[in-house]
Amino acid sequence: MKAKIAVIMMCLSMLWCLSVTRVRAEQRAGAITVSPMVGGYLFEGDQDLKNSPTYGLGLGYNFDENWSTEVMFNFIDSKQRKRPNDNDVDGYMYHFDLLYHLFPSHSLVPYFAAGIGGRTLDYKGRGSDSDFMLNYGGGLKYFVTENIALRGDVRHVMTLPENNLVYTAGLTYYFGGEKKVEEKRPEQPKDSDGDGVYDNMDRCPNTPKGVKVDGMGCPLDTDGDGVYDYLDKCPGTPEGVKVDEAGCPLDTDGDGVYDYLDKCPDTPKGAKVNKVGCWTIKNLTFDTNKWNIKSKFFKDLDEVVTVLKKNPNLKIEIQGHTDNIGSAKYNQILSAKRAKAVMEYLVKKGVDPSRLTYAGYGFSMPIASNKTAEGRAQNRRVELHIIK
Repeated sequence: MKAKIAVIMMCLSMLWCLSVTRVRAEQRAGAITVSPMVGGYLFEGDQDLKNSPTYGLGLGYNFDENWSTEVMFNFIDSKQRKRPNDNDVDGYMYHFDLLYHLFPSHSLVPYFAAGIGGRTLDYKGRGSDSDFMLNYGGGLKYFVTENIALRGDVRHVMTLPENNLVYTAGLTYYFGGEKKVEEKRPEQPKDSDGDGVYDNMDRCPNTPKGVKVDGMGCPLDTDGDGVYDYLDKCPGTPEGVKVDEAGCPLDTDGDGVYDYLDKCPDTPKGAKVNKVGCWTIKNLTFDTNKWNIKSKFFKDLDEVVTVLKKNPNLKIEIQGHTDNIGSAKYNQILSAKRAKAVMEYLVKKGVDPSRLTYAGYGFSMPIASNKTAEGRAQNRRVELHIIK
């Protein structure tokens, strides 16, 4: 008895282990089932019958995925224990059952069963015995294909006052029924570059990881200069300003002042400029009401000579400028004298005088506010402007 129960448990365990392999099969509403089974019939209590093999055949119908009905017939090949000879007993068990299936859409389907019927024992000419029978139990079905399932079944059989046990294993074949059409899930749109914009809407595929993009999947260009922010080395460029590949405004003459701010384009290479890009002798200053050049500024003027000699076709106008202290006429004369002093120094150093002119502009062209000492200092200057 214990050994047979162990065999049953082992078979059920094997079915459970098989369930790890997913098969696309299921209980089908409207299907007809045929189940050939083989197993054992255990006579318990004081019945004078040996435990016996049993062979069965079931015919069923599925109402829906969960509920089905089945008519089962079993043949029991037994013997009487107390008769040494002429002891064959044929048993017939026939019952009508209802089955309820759990997890009907899985490959491994457990079920519960209960039903009514009868059992007849034929003692081979020694008489027969028929009894009303109740049974209940359960089992497992494991779908190996869409239409075939391995099956294990255990029932408690009651023919009052007797209690017996039937265990069987076999196959269940499915015919017809409503097969579920597996709905195809819509394919999830792809976002290959991971920027949060699906490929079919992404106008800028292959955006580097981590780069912020707009609604069309393109990297942001906050200043609108045509260079994406993550590549832009000069963010905040004013609208309409031409930029290079790095997003920085152009500086055509290379003087360090962007073209859109440069009031003196085409400054020669090596010339020192002020904040608006104009060639200026930055350190040159004069005493009040004086225009003579102090020796400490010769080095700055010699740099101008060097640039002019490297550009022999360059012609310049030397412009003198002042702050607004004093009258306009006075400052215009003073600025002209200072500009002339610079020109005379350049000629003395070998620059052809035909390449040079000078002019004084007084305080008419300030580059800073004259309201502060710092601003006035910036306005007292000498600029060199190219003559085209």
